[in-house]
Amino acid sequence: MPKVTPHVCRHTFCSNMAKSGMNPKTLQYLMGHSDIGVTLNTYTHLGFEDAQEELKRVANSE
Repeated sequence: MPKVTPHVCRHTFCSNMAKSGMNPKTLQYLMGHSDIGVTLNTYTHLGFEDAQEELKRVANSE
């Protein structure tokens, strides 16, 4: 069983909120980061499926 720590929960929360479309500045505030780069580059983990879904969304909006 993987070790789940509060730090892992923060990464999961941040990634899930980013995937749901939360405004990045709001997410930065909620995470308590003074630099949005920490929020977006360190705590947000997105994968191939996320990129694929976003491309489909953009293609369908045209």
